[in-house]
Amino acid sequence: MSASEMDPAGRSGARHSATGKAATQTGRRPSALARRWRERMPAIVAAIGLLVLWQLIIVVFGVRQFIAPTPIDVLGVFIERGDTLWNNFWPTFFEALAGFIVGNLVAILIAIWFVHSTLGERAFYPIAVFINTIPIIAVAPILVLLLGNGYEPKIVIAALICFFPTLVNMVRGLKSVSPQMIELMRVLSANRREVLFKVRLQASLPYLFAALKIASTTCVIGAIVGEWIGSNYGLGALILDATYNYRSPLLYATVFLGSALAVTLFTLTSLAERWILKWRPTTAH
Repeated sequence: MSASEMDPAGRSGARHSATGKAATQTGRRPSALARRWRERMPAIVAAIGLLVLWQLIIVVFGVRQFIAPTPIDVLGVFIERGDTLWNNFWPTFFEALAGFIVGNLVAILIAIWFVHSTLGERAFYPIAVFINTIPIIAVAPILVLLLGNGYEPKIVIAALICFFPTLVNMVRGLKSVSPQMIELMRVLSANRREVLFKVRLQASLPYLFAALKIASTTCVIGAIVGEWIGSNYGLGALILDATYNYRSPLLYATVFLGSALAVTLFTLTSLAERWILKWRPTTAH
């Protein structure tokens, strides 16, 4: 008599036990939303802890408000002077977004030209490097003198601060295509335009988004720096006004609002990268 005939109930019970265990494990598996919250929880707890520590330090050591406000004072500014903050937020948002678009678009176009023109790259790439070495705080007054106190100099400053990282990454990305792939496209009688759109641009997207995520934060810095030099509106102008008048809670609230704008642009760029680069393999955790 075989073992299966001797103990059919035992095997069946073991099968049911394994199935039940698998079902239990599947039922306990956390959802995607739960996993996301679990990943973000350390950062949330750390941020709350820092705010509590900040509040305690100000209260315990009796720091005067014009030197450093408490988080509650800063929150009060958002409640009491929210209209002032938002009225100055929108010009900075427009300047940063316009500079982000213009700076990155020009960098992409020049990178494409460099890849197709060795002479152009040799002639103008060093000039781009030289322009990037000039401190943006030194360029800002020149642009204000040339373009006035309107939106134009702030947009140009934001565009300049976005331009170079995107140019460098885009050139590297466009050149990252293997020679074998280029040769294959030539064998298939593809012209330069088809090679660009079907091969080079596809290969450059990871490099491009790496630069765009940097530019999404630096464009806000460029807009605020431009407002420092010459402007009566925007978060940069509000920062200067609050500093000179010792309105520390308003100063901190304005800085936090500018940081929130940069974080929002960075998040939107990261979401766009995740949506566009679906073909990239995800890293297993």
